[in-house]
Amino acid sequence: MAKQFMKGNDAIIFGALAAGCRAYYGYPITPASEIAHAASLHFPALGGTFIQAESEVAAINMVYGTAGMGIRAMTASSSPGFSLKQEGLSYAAGAELPCVVVNIDRGGPGLGNIAPEQGDYFQATKGGGHGNYRLLTMAPNSAQEMCDLTMLAFELADTYRNPAGLLADGFTGQMMEAVEFPEAKPIAFDHTDWAVRGDAETHKNLISSIYLDPNILEQHNLKLDRKYREITAKEVRYEEYQTDDAELVVVAFGIVSRIVYSTVDMAREQGLKVGMLRPITLWPFPSEILAELSQKVKAFLSAELSTGQMVEDVRLAANANCPVHFYGRCGGVVPGAPELLAEYRKILEGRQS
Repeated sequence: MAKQFMKGNDAIIFGALAAGCRAYYGYPITPASEIAHAASLHFPALGGTFIQAESEVAAINMVYGTAGMGIRAMTASSSPGFSLKQEGLSYAAGAELPCVVVNIDRGGPGLGNIAPEQGDYFQATKGGGHGNYRLLTMAPNSAQEMCDLTMLAFELADTYRNPAGLLADGFTGQMMEAVEFPEAKPIAFDHTDWAVRGDAETHKNLISSIYLDPNILEQHNLKLDRKYREITAKEVRYEEYQTDDAELVVVAFGIVSRIVYSTVDMAREQGLKVGMLRPITLWPFPSEILAELSQKVKAFLSAELSTGQMVEDVRLAANANCPVHFYGRCGGVVPGAPELLAEYRKILEGRQS
C-alpha cells in the first residue's frame, strides 16, 4: 500500500473515500478546515458531491437528506459547529439514518480558542441533542487512525443504522504523520427496504422521527435502546499497554494517550508499575475491562484535556473498587511528561488524596 505524509484532518477524507462515502457537506472552522478543503478537492474528482453549506445547521440537515437515500454521507466541524449540529443528529438518530460526523475538538466553552482540548466528551458520548439516543464515538490518536477509524465509522453506522462520529482533538487533526492508504472496500449494505430515492423500489418508504402517539414513540425508543445495548455488547474497542502487573493504570485517549505511552515507559524505568488503558470507542465505553482492572490495581488516573469529563465514566466502571484520580489541562494546554510522571509518583506513594 502507498504511504503519504499528511495531516490527520486530510487522512479523514482519504478514509471516507475508501469507505465509499461520496457526499460531504460542511462549513469551514479552525482547526477542522482542512477536512472541508480536502473534501472539496477529492469528492468531485471521484464523481461525488461537495457542498459548502451556508451554516453548520444546514450541513447536518443535508447529511440527513442524503443518508435518507441510503448513500454514505458525512460532515465535519469543530466544537462550536458540532454544537450547532446536535438537533440534526438527534433527528438522524431518531430516523435511524447512518452517517458520519467528525468533531476536531478545540478549547471552550463559548468561542474559546483554536487550540486542542477534549471538553466535548460529554457532548459526544452522552447525546448532545434531545431525546434518548446515542452516538457511536471513536477517538483516534494518530493520523493513521484518523483514516482507519473513519472507515470503521461508516461500517458501524450502516450496520446499526445510527450516526457514528469521531472525536479528535485539534492536535491530532493538525499533526502530520505517514498514512498508509487502505484499499477501498465495497459497500455491502442494501438499504432499499427503508431508504427513499424517488423510484419505484423505494416509493413505499418513509423517513421520519416523529411519532405523535405516545405508545408508538415509547416502542420506538425501546427499539432504539435494544440497538444501543447490542452496540454496547459488540463494539467496544480499546488498547491496553503494560497493564499486566500495573499498580496504577492511566486512562487516556487522543493526543494525551500518545504522551502517556512515553511516560509509562519512563515510569517503568524508574521502578513505577504504571500501565495505560486507551479507549478507542468512547461510546460504547470500555467499562468491563476497567471493572476487571479495578479488582487488581491500586488506582486509576484519568488524564484528559478538560476539567474532568471521562473521569466520571472511569469512576462508574471502577465502582469504588479502587481510587480514581484525575489530572487535566484545559484551554489548549497539553501536559508534558515531567508533570505526568510527578502525578504518577504522588499517587503510588500515597501523597494524593
